[in-house]
Amino acid sequence: MSEQTVQTNLGGRALVLETGKVARQADGAVIARYGETTVLATTVVDKRKREGIDFLPLSVDYREKVYAAGKIPGSVFRREGRPTETETLTARLIDRPMRPLFDSGIRNEIQVMVSVISWDQQNEPDVLAMVAASASAAISGAPMKDVMGAVRVAKIGEDFVINPTAEQMNGEGMTLDVVVAGTRDHVTMLEVESRQAPEAEVVRAIEIGHQAVRQVIDLIVEFRSRVGKPVLALDVPETDEELLAKVRQFAGERLIGLFGIQDKLKRSEAYDQIEVETLGFFSELEPDRGDEIKQALKLVQQEILKGRILGEGLREDGRRPKDVRAISCEVGVVPRLHGAALFTRGQTQALVVVTLGTDSDAQRIGIDDLRESEPRSFMMHYNFPPFSVGEVRPIRGPGRREIGHGALAEKALRTLVPIDSDEFPYCIRVVSDILESNGSSSMASVCGSSLALMDAGVPLAKHVAGISVGLVSDGARNVLLTDIAGLEDHLGEMDFKVAGTRDGVTAIQLDVKCKGLTPGLIADVLAQAKEARLTIIEKMESVIRAPRAELSPYAPRIHVMYIDKEKIRDLIGPGGRIIRGIIERTGAEINVDDDGRVSIAGSDGASLQQAVEEVESIVAEAEVGKLYKGPVTRLMTFGAFVEVLPGKEGLVHISELANERVGKVQDVVDVGDVIDVKVIEIDDLGRINLSKRAADEELGRIPPRPAGSDDDQAGGRGGDRPRGDRGGRPHGGRRPDRKGGSRGGSGGRDRR
Repeated sequence: MSEQTVQTNLGGRALVLETGKVARQADGAVIARYGETTVLATTVVDKRKREGIDFLPLSVDYREKVYAAGKIPGSVFRREGRPTETETLTARLIDRPMRPLFDSGIRNEIQVMVSVISWDQQNEPDVLAMVAASASAAISGAPMKDVMGAVRVAKIGEDFVINPTAEQMNGEGMTLDVVVAGTRDHVTMLEVESRQAPEAEVVRAIEIGHQAVRQVIDLIVEFRSRVGKPVLALDVPETDEELLAKVRQFAGERLIGLFGIQDKLKRSEAYDQIEVETLGFFSELEPDRGDEIKQALKLVQQEILKGRILGEGLREDGRRPKDVRAISCEVGVVPRLHGAALFTRGQTQALVVVTLGTDSDAQRIGIDDLRESEPRSFMMHYNFPPFSVGEVRPIRGPGRREIGHGALAEKALRTLVPIDSDEFPYCIRVVSDILESNGSSSMASVCGSSLALMDAGVPLAKHVAGISVGLVSDGARNVLLTDIAGLEDHLGEMDFKVAGTRDGVTAIQLDVKCKGLTPGLIADVLAQAKEARLTIIEKMESVIRAPRAELSPYAPRIHVMYIDKEKIRDLIGPGGRIIRGIIERTGAEINVDDDGRVSIAGSDGASLQQAVEEVESIVAEAEVGKLYKGPVTRLMTFGAFVEVLPGKEGLVHISELANERVGKVQDVVDVGDVIDVKVIEIDDLGRINLSKRAADEELGRIPPRPAGSDDDQAGGRGGDRPRGDRGGRPHGGRRPDRKGGSRGGSGGRDRR
């Protein structure tokens, strides 16, 4: 194949597709460039049919080569390892809009692989990877129903921007992030994160995005017309209408009877029994057609489900289209946890637990990632154990679905959670364990997380709730189903998840099995979802309306303070000696940032307070008029030096030792004495002048000095006995070996 290139201007930059130069043994291979970000996408279709499966064997893999950012992996092996969370989520982003474009009856394995080979740090590779994957599949000869395009739309200030740069996305003005994928006439996938955007604003962004999607599709169609291979003639069995009619006649009435069974497990058991009876009935009439009979039985069940909803407005569990299942909310359900909630909606139940940690608990990302990420201080994890659906299967760690659902819930909550804020300086981990599932467990996780965060005392401004809306359609009629159950998700046309507050949307995720949605239908979905969301929020507010005023007694206590950056060295000390000493004495955890932010965490109030006082004493500056208690460090003929703060001395002149005339300094104080002093002056050179007499007066130990008394005691200096070589330092000077250091608590001083 000769090299071919097409391009278009999208969002002010060139989108370029190339083929024919690399990976020529793949059925379809495309290099896509946007700015200087470059990805390679390949599609390979196995020409042999895979036997013994009842699903479309499409696999999509996305990998970010670390060399794309000019980095060497930081792992022990210095090579890319298992997919990162970003890679997993992007693979899902590609898979979700592509899967409906293939006939579900295909049993030939199709593999789409996308690799990021260059990243310019401004144009994110995720949406470019979607475009490249679609283009590689389009030219591969794979039998696809349509061509898919994708773009990102962001609202920045008052403008909607197509494919914004990383700098624009990270700016303060960004309030809405929408990834739109679809065909020329329909939207087939949405991924949205926003700062409580109104529904109308979200619809507007989708409309703008879909217009740009058409431009991308035009480019791919032109590309395919030049280099596309003939469409592969794969063996896709057509529905045997005669067999379908026979199964309908035998099992139709039995399947209708299932719709009176409310319990999911009992209904599943009844369906299994119908399947056994149907297979037994046809075992002699239609031998060796068991898989076809099972498929026909599912089609009959789908016909009945759609017919009841479209004709009678009745769903499998007896609800009307807009009805939300019964909801139960509880908080504080498990002792000793920092925050916990149990959210139950119908037969979907999530136990959500919040754990509060310190800066050291934040997730460090970036060792094997393209991006130099900041520590992640808010984490949302979702677990879907097999018992939640009455199944037995091995536990292999979180799969793509679990990672995806956790990321969606995190998006829904992220804009409301005070992340990296001195208002609430905690690392927050939220874990949703699904205990029971019959549809939309991810949205139950959003609701449960909002409850648990408030139970933990996290200053969440308002509740966030989520609901999933389904669709049943016969092409002419559309019925939207609020709060879809598992069977409605399985047999229906879409799963449209919407999360938000009373004031707007925070996250959306849309997947479809039909041709897709129009912007008008999307607006209807958002309106119906909002109605349900407000109902759920009312239930949640009846249990806990605002965050608890006090944290759990088992949660760590954190104090944040800011110090002069010049003091960081004093706090840390030589080789970390000073800060380690504080940690060892108090048991507290201390983290110091380069900007002077000091985070101090203690397991209890006493250890925290002791650590705070020690840190403050090291970085504090003496203040005129303030009392201090400190040891006498050395004597001179003209006065005594007292350490008022670690490493900071001041002079008590002989005239300020007492009310009466003092002959010799050592008549009043000696080295090692711990005395109270008052700062009476700090001169232009930073030298500290102290008064023991003024401190004693303020503490009520001596009466005030009479007015007009003689303070001149210069003549008393001649009687001082020699004290040896003290280094000849001037009045108020610091000892070099004590600069910024801590005394380690010696002398029993009471730091004030």
